[in-house]
Amino acid sequence: MQVTEVANDGLKRAYTVSVPAADIAAERTRRLDELGRELRLPGFRPGKIPASVVKARYGQAVMSEVLEQSVSKATQQVVTDRGLRPALQPKIELVNFADGADLEFKVELELLPEIPMPDFAGIEVERLKAEPSEEQVNTTIETIAARNRKLEDVTEDRGAQKGEVAVCDFTGTLEGESEPFPGGSATDMQIEVAGAGFIPGFTEQLEGIKAGETRTVNVSFPEEYGAKELAGKAAAFTVTCKGLKAPVNSPVDDELAKSMGFEDLAKLQEAVRGSLQQEYDNLSRLKVKRSLLDGLAERASFPVPEGMVEAEFAQIWERIEADLKAGRLDEDDKGKDEEVLKADYRAIAERRIRLGLLLSEIGRTNNISVTADELSRAMRQEAARYPGQEQQVMEFFRKNPQAAENLRSPIFEEKVVDFMLELAKVSERNVAPDELSAAAAA
Repeated sequence: MQVTEVANDGLKRAYTVSVPAADIAAERTRRLDELGRELRLPGFRPGKIPASVVKARYGQAVMSEVLEQSVSKATQQVVTDRGLRPALQPKIELVNFADGADLEFKVELELLPEIPMPDFAGIEVERLKAEPSEEQVNTTIETIAARNRKLEDVTEDRGAQKGEVAVCDFTGTLEGESEPFPGGSATDMQIEVAGAGFIPGFTEQLEGIKAGETRTVNVSFPEEYGAKELAGKAAAFTVTCKGLKAPVNSPVDDELAKSMGFEDLAKLQEAVRGSLQQEYDNLSRLKVKRSLLDGLAERASFPVPEGMVEAEFAQIWERIEADLKAGRLDEDDKGKDEEVLKADYRAIAERRIRLGLLLSEIGRTNNISVTADELSRAMRQEAARYPGQEQQVMEFFRKNPQAAENLRSPIFEEKVVDFMLELAKVSERNVAPDELSAAAAA
């Protein structure tokens, strides 16, 4: 095999590779002989099929297979012999693969850069700590009690008030049409008066409705409504109220706690306090991790493979284009023209790739890895997000190893972050929960 370097520019390399025709022919003959011993053809004894018959029937397919394997093997040898670390899959361009001629092809690839290790001790970050107050615990439990409220029938003769529930039948027709539109009718639907969850303006028009009363509710579907055939159209709903129900909050006591599976109110308070603390700890972790990565980014100045940046940018830009069409750009992006937006997000893509490469190199050089137990634990945690389907989710992971591998990256990143925090200068400051939330959102 003959290899010639034809390009060496930064992280980019290109080589022309020539594999002798004799090597290709020998491998083809070997594969045809092997196939002849395995084939079973009518009229021939096993292992006695003439080579000419095997070649006539399978020569072309075998040649294609040999060429593909030869290219793959030769490319791997180019990489190994030169100690290259490709950032992406090498690009292959066949130059000559005619029968009887040398196999010639071109290999283009981008390399991973040399990544210097930063001085972790020079990175200073602040860890904010917050604890839930008794007032926050009590407020959270009161919210829980409100969510577990009961509905009692309204027996007095009066109209519905905000927050009450009207039990209704309704039928909707679009403007200019006489027949109800599909999906626009319901029976015994419980609707919170002036509540959310319906077409804007629908529930507000039910205020004051009485049991037995029928009224027409006129609304317009939002322009961004999920069903395109209804988006932006005006509609009229004939609504008949069959009864009213008023919410009655559950008292905050041991019975409320027991209804939620706790021994008593004290145990519920303990669980709520722990949940709030976990929430604050997660916000604190988010803030300190972001500060750490910002400090890391300031110290990372090595070049990154253009192909990786372009792939990352393409994913980001696909989302931005969707946001542009839907009119939901971030406030900071509104008013920017497309070229400015592309430049901004390409810079973000480059930062992400550079940080990703640096985190990977830190993990590699410090022997940080994800154990089988850690991956299994992550799979079980993911399965727990689907109550009643845990077994199916675990089975999915077993049948789709790549899906399980997708859980590895975030675990690896968190372990690398923990490693760096052990070496960085980390100060702590106690703050109120509101200050922590604001800092994490900034």
